[in-house]
Amino acid sequence: MSGSFETSDANQSEHHRPLRVPSRREGIWDALKEMVEDLEGWSVVSSDEESRVVVCEKSGGLLAGTSRLTITVEGDAEVPSTTVHAKSTTNGGLIGRDKANVAHFIKLFHRRVC
Repeated sequence: MSGSFETSDANQSEHHRPLRVPSRREGIWDALKEMVEDLEGWSVVSSDEESRVVVCEKSGGLLAGTSRLTITVEGDAEVPSTTVHAKSTTNGGLIGRDKANVAHFIKLFHRRVC
């Protein structure tokens, strides 16, 4: 089984919508890089400073499969307004946790930067 879920303004839960922070993107990017290193069970697959995208992966075993969390930081370098998007995709396993993965990340990151 494979699936995906990503933040969108159309989602009802605040933890399923993009996180908007009144800060410069460099500070948010630095906080993101710091936080993903601390995410228990997740490993950083790639981190692109230029496009401001981090990809993390977590193995959920036979039941949950392997989840990939892609986090994107958007915003103008000069304007203190940054938007953080998260997308989770899962390959394999019987149970998809994509919605929960996105909500978990957004909750933790909100606590860190807001």
